[in-house]
Amino acid sequence: MAKAKPKSKAGVKAPTSAVPPDLGTLEADILAEIERAADLAALDAVRVAALGKKGRVSALMRSISEVPPEERKAFGQAVNGLKARINAALEARKAALASAALEARLARERADITLPVRPGPLAEGRVHPVSQVMEEITEIFADMGFSIAEGPDIETDENNFTKLNIPPEHPARQEHDTFYFNARDGRDGARLVLRTHTSPVQIRTMESSEPPIRIIAPGRVYRCDSDQTHTPMFHQVEGLVIDTETHMGHLKWCLEAFAKAFFEVDTVKMRFRASHFPFTEPSMEVDIGYSKVGDALRIGEGDDWMEILGCGMVHPNVLRNVGYDPEVHQGFAFGVGIDRLAMLKYGMADLRAFFAADLRWLAHYGFPPLDVPSLARGLSS
Repeated sequence: MAKAKPKSKAGVKAPTSAVPPDLGTLEADILAEIERAADLAALDAVRVAALGKKGRVSALMRSISEVPPEERKAFGQAVNGLKARINAALEARKAALASAALEARLARERADITLPVRPGPLAEGRVHPVSQVMEEITEIFADMGFSIAEGPDIETDENNFTKLNIPPEHPARQEHDTFYFNARDGRDGARLVLRTHTSPVQIRTMESSEPPIRIIAPGRVYRCDSDQTHTPMFHQVEGLVIDTETHMGHLKWCLEAFAKAFFEVDTVKMRFRASHFPFTEPSMEVDIGYSKVGDALRIGEGDDWMEILGCGMVHPNVLRNVGYDPEVHQGFAFGVGIDRLAMLKYGMADLRAFFAADLRWLAHYGFPPLDVPSLARGLSS
């Protein structure tokens, strides 16, 4: 019995002549579909239908092996030519559609060159109020002849408390107020703490320097406290002056000059109230006069009082602890919260927002990076 004539793998009867009569029709149909494609997605669908794994031209390519040997060469050339022409038509239509899409996008996204230049990152960035106020304070005290001193955030219990004349039973040394490390973290078994004030910088400075000394020590400090006006980490600046002649009058002048420069007022009302700090004797708390107009505070005037800092003459025991003779040397010290100064000057009600990393808050209260504080032109101009 004679064998049946083979069929292609796609189920299409193998052609019986070198150029099948329907090959031209297939090409015309595919070229028409290419021309009708309105976008790149539609064009890709036409490509897959024609040249994809299961496409019409791909089916003809697979059927070449089933064509009689004497017709195979001519048939293969015809199918390959069809494939090449379709590929060329696809590329041409793709270029045309891409060009049309680009023209449409350029028309849609046209830039108005008459608009002002948009500010770049340098103009849009903002300096945090704490950093700005720290620079303002530094500018003021540098003008008075103070230098800047720094120390580590992790301090020994001795520098943070003992050498500052703070007794063992003082509440500040309890764990409910201070962050302690393990008992033997320090050298020679010394206990370490996160410093509760920047006063240890004063100790380090006096131990490594001889009078006269005139420094301020800004930096981070840590205490177990958190509410609307307190955070576990905050910023403080302390000042220290040591020589042989400094007295309370110098301290008062220094603080009044600082308050007038910082709050940018011509006059300021201040009062000194007796207080007690272990590291100063006598000790005082300083209040500044203010008045309230609506939600705004006018610092330096009015009949209301607000505490802003603590100060006093350096205690003789502190001088002895660093190797100074209190019969020869004396001086004053003061400390003020940088965050609270920023709140007073720039009207920020909640201290917790300082550390919330909210870009909206920073955009509102922050300072342009080129707005460097200067006494010559005004600190906050």
